[in-house]
Order: sequence, then structure tokens, then C-alpha cells
Amino acid sequence: MSFNGRQRGFWHVIACLVVGFVLFSNPAASAEEAGKSASPIMVPNPAIDLWRTVRQRDAPGSGITRAQGVEAGVLIDSSGEDFRNFRRQDLIGKSAMLIGAFAVLILVFYVTRGCIRIPGGRSGNRIKRFATVDRTLHWATAILFIIQAITGLLLLFGRFAIIPLIGADAFSVIANAGLFVHNWLGPLFFLALLLLIIRLVARNIPKAIDIKWLARGGGAIGEGHVSAGFFNGGEKIWFWAVVLLGITASVTGLILDFPVIALGRETMQLILIVHAISAVLMFTGSLAHIYIGTIGSEGSLESMTTGYVDENWAEAHHDLWYAEATGRGKPGGTQAAERQDAVSMQAPPDRA
Repeated sequence: MSFNGRQRGFWHVIACLVVGFVLFSNPAASAEEAGKSASPIMVPNPAIDLWRTVRQRDAPGSGITRAQGVEAGVLIDSSGEDFRNFRRQDLIGKSAMLIGAFAVLILVFYVTRGCIRIPGGRSGNRIKRFATVDRTLHWATAILFIIQAITGLLLLFGRFAIIPLIGADAFSVIANAGLFVHNWLGPLFFLALLLLIIRLVARNIPKAIDIKWLARGGGAIGEGHVSAGFFNGGEKIWFWAVVLLGITASVTGLILDFPVIALGRETMQLILIVHAISAVLMFTGSLAHIYIGTIGSEGSLESMTTGYVDENWAEAHHDLWYAEATGRGKPGGTQAAERQDAVSMQAPPDRA
């Protein structure tokens, strides 16, 4: 059976319609094809891995750069945000609480105890205690320390304590000036501190008598007088605290003054934390030192202003040194006690 051209074309059209009807009339096949076409194509996104590396989410990463220097290949260091949060939330807050609590403690002690008077009053006789060079080094170190403390506390607490009072613009000027002074006077403070340590270290070697002094709380615990040499146990503790904290703050400060030193960012952040902690602890301890040396103990300040102290003061607070220096004192403070008894016997009776 033969077909002409028109008949063959007709049957071709019929065949196409039948095939199309069979394909489109199968719902399962249609749904499967539709699902395949609608499902997303999972193609790895190289930008995700790139930015994870840049932000160092998993581990420190680095790239390749023509710039030279430590961490020059690090684009973004996410540890800086952790350091910022620690400084704002932990370091500043706890430092403020420590300083405030210690200041309140000293105030309570002064209100309840008052100034420690010289037993028996002043004798009128004075004895040399500190040489001119010692007093010069002490005041040079003290003045530099006070300046460093003021500027350091300004930089540490200024954003929260001063900006609300004077505004950000005024604080910016003060903070920049304070930072300049703090950085430039830091090496001078370190030098003065080292010279003072060299001058006083021999007199601050711990001895057995210092343990007894500390066990008695400087005379606050138990009865009777507690003996002490040129420096008592409490003064020696403060001296070695200044050695440890002062040198730590000074060395870390010098490193921060010269950031060109080949140290990484995280190392510099750690150094800044150590610098701040040691400085805050030293400032806190200095509050007690200043209190005892001024309004806390009668006659103490004179040793650093004139170099001399009253003999009754010397025997009451440093009887072993007084006995050695003069050959007249009696260790244990008996001379001051005898004067006090004499004054009591001569005083008229209380008629109240």
C-alpha cells in the first residue's frame, strides 16, 4: 500500500498528537518532571568560605599581600571585638568597684579609728630618718606616679564618667592631652622608680621580726608593743608590691609606647590588659600608703618633708631602728610608755 505525499503528512501529524497525548496524560511523570525543574540547584558559594576566612570565624587566617609587617595579611581580626567587650564590661567595671570599695574602707577606718597619735606626745627632740637623696627620689617618683594615675584613670573611665559631664568634643581634647603626657612621662617614672628601688632595697629585706609584726597586725592584735626595724612588715609588703606592680606597669607601658615592635594584635591586647590591671592595683594600694603617711599617723609625713621625725614617734613605730640609731632607746617602746605614765601622773584628775 502506497501513500502519496499529502497522506504521509497527515499521518505524521496524527502520530505526533498521539505521542503528546500519552506523555501529558501521565500525572506521575508530569509531577516528577515538575519537581525536578522546581528544585534549586545546590552550587557551592565560594563567597561563604572567603568571608569566613576573612573574619577568622573558625581559625586565624591570612592572605598574601605586598605589605610587610606582623599580621599584614590579616584583613579583619574578630578578636578585637572580644577585647573591646572585655575592657568595657569586665576591666573597667571591676576596676571601678575595687577602687571605690578600698576608698570606702579607708574612710570607715578613719572615722572609727581616727589619726594614730604619737604615744606620750611629741618629745621636742628629732632624729634623722631619710637622706635628701632618698626624699628627692621618693617625691620625684610620687609626683610622676600621681600624674600617670590621673591620666591613666582619665583614659580608662573617661568615656563613662566624664563625657556625660562635659561632652565628647571637650573630652577628646582632654583625653588626647592626657594620652600625650601619659606616654611621655612613663619612661621617666620607670627611671625614678628603679633608682628608688636601688636606694631602699637593702632596708626592705624581710626578716623574722616582720612576720611577728604582721601576725600582730602592727599592734592591733594582742597586748603590748610590737617591735619593728627601719621599715615594718607592712611597709616592706608595700615596697615589694611597688617593685612588682610598678615594674610590670612600666615595662608593659613601654611596649605600648612603641607598637612597631614585632608583636601580634592579640599579644598587644594582652599586654594592655596586664598594664591596666597592674596600674589599678598599684593605685589602689597607694591610697592606703598615702592615708597612713598623711592624716592616718601623726608625725609620719615629716619624715619625707624634712627628713626628721620626733623621737617618740621613732620609738613607738620603729623602736629597733631607734635603739640602733641612738643607743638610748629601749626596744619595745618602754621609753615612750614611761613618758606617757609620767604625763598621766602629772595630769589633774577628771572632775566630769
